[in-house]
Amino acid sequence: MSMIKSKRFMPLMLAVSMVIGIVIGSFYANHFSGNRLSIIHSGSNRLNNLLRIIDDQYVDTINIDDLVEKAMPLILSELDPHSVYISAKDVQATNDDLKGSFSGIGVEFIIRDDTIRIQNVISGGPAESAGVLAGDKIVSVDGKPFVGKMVTEEEAKLRLKGPKGSKVTIGVMRYRQKKVHTFTIRRDDIETKSIAATYMIDQTTGYIRIKNFGEKTYYELLTSLAQLSQEGFSNLIIDLRDNSGGLMKEAIRISNEFLPANRSIVYTEGRKSPRQDYRSDGRGSYQKLPLVILINEGSASASEIFAGAMQDNDRATIIGRRSFGKGLVQQQIEFSDHSMIRLTIARYYTPSGRSIQKPYTDGNDKNYEEDLLSRYRHGEFFSQDSIRHTGPAYKTANGRLVYGGGGITPDIFVPEDTLGMTSYYKEAVLSGLMSQFTFQYTDDNRPRLSTCSTMDELLKYIKRQNIVQQFVHYAAKNGLQRRNLLIQKSHRLLERFLNSRLVYTFLGENEWVKYINLDDSTIKAALDVFRKKAAFPQGPGAAHRDAANGNKTSRRTR
Repeated sequence: MSMIKSKRFMPLMLAVSMVIGIVIGSFYANHFSGNRLSIIHSGSNRLNNLLRIIDDQYVDTINIDDLVEKAMPLILSELDPHSVYISAKDVQATNDDLKGSFSGIGVEFIIRDDTIRIQNVISGGPAESAGVLAGDKIVSVDGKPFVGKMVTEEEAKLRLKGPKGSKVTIGVMRYRQKKVHTFTIRRDDIETKSIAATYMIDQTTGYIRIKNFGEKTYYELLTSLAQLSQEGFSNLIIDLRDNSGGLMKEAIRISNEFLPANRSIVYTEGRKSPRQDYRSDGRGSYQKLPLVILINEGSASASEIFAGAMQDNDRATIIGRRSFGKGLVQQQIEFSDHSMIRLTIARYYTPSGRSIQKPYTDGNDKNYEEDLLSRYRHGEFFSQDSIRHTGPAYKTANGRLVYGGGGITPDIFVPEDTLGMTSYYKEAVLSGLMSQFTFQYTDDNRPRLSTCSTMDELLKYIKRQNIVQQFVHYAAKNGLQRRNLLIQKSHRLLERFLNSRLVYTFLGENEWVKYINLDDSTIKAALDVFRKKAAFPQGPGAAHRDAANGNKTSRRTR
């Protein structure tokens, strides 16, 4: 829309925005007792009449409902970056991750060349039972072609998901086969786990990776901890890297498992939301377990609640890079048409009193949107000295300094690993050629790869195949110029990417996480903390006091 048109419609949009604001407030006041919203009624009749006037007299036919639908996101975008409007058709998809299940056929897919490529078939799901394989291309749905520009992620989910018990027929093409294979699949509930991996990383250290905080995360964690207990763990790593958050209550329940009684976990407070404190009840089963938490710039919201509670209580060592910085609490409010808003009603504060929320001006703040890119350019991903603390300093229970105003700063900084990064590797990944190659390689080698039951067996077979050179030859035929010096420099990264995709396809997510952790510098830093018995952070001067006590003991021994 041109600048002239924008100015012409601005009065209309402002007026509609005011009307919709009143409508939202009225609905909220009428339908949610105990959270009364004071509405200023002066002028409301005039504003209500505006929509009626537009409907009656505007030069063109106007769909008032469509106008409202377009206005609501604009209103919320003026507030903050996390107050959002969700249309009725998007509500279910938005809530699926938090609920931990959805009804569908049980596949993970990506879209390449306007075609759905099945990336993974969920074990035990309807698609697996029907005979669908990773690498299959979906070319039709319910007898109608489904290729070309119509294939979007939203449209694909709309066609493949559906009520439990309903059927969908898909036609798939397999590599080097001309015949279309047809499968009729009865949709079922597909469980989506928020814990990606649980395993013993060495003889004494358990590892749990949490992808998000959903309705079942706490119970999944208890199951993972029970498994590790049977395997004899005495240290624990919880990996929250790239965990964008979820439900605050789950982060609180998980925090409670590791804290002694009556410790602050988090508190929330807003203009119309009185302060509410959440404290531990002392029933947690792992209060004395040495704990390390991994975070990075993708860790947000509920991840930061958990990490902040452990850091401020000096309960765990936090390792990685500064977290995202989302410290706003949203309340979900549903309307009669099943659309909803997620409205920011409060901020949350860690036990020391710091707000993790990074600065913003409104919901359209360009600097907020580009914050991670700005951090990268500033060098924060590579140097701890480049971290800019914009908020005041606070102290943990033991007197250590921590900072508010923009994420959780780790106790131990680990820079992003750029060893072997070249322009050839970046283009190989971003072009999609590496993903396309792994699909082809999977089809060519499926019978042999399917016999590998462990990661070691799979990696040994792949290594004998010289997979990097196979990819380089494939990429050259598909437009990526062969550059031997850069390929040699990036050989480890190329091999790691290709191997990881094959491990994921044939052995699942748990083994995939195991593989990518093998040479992970943040994991190595965590293990070093346990070797030094330093998982419980000490206050200022603790090392000096320990040294002094040690010297006294030595003198007495003599």
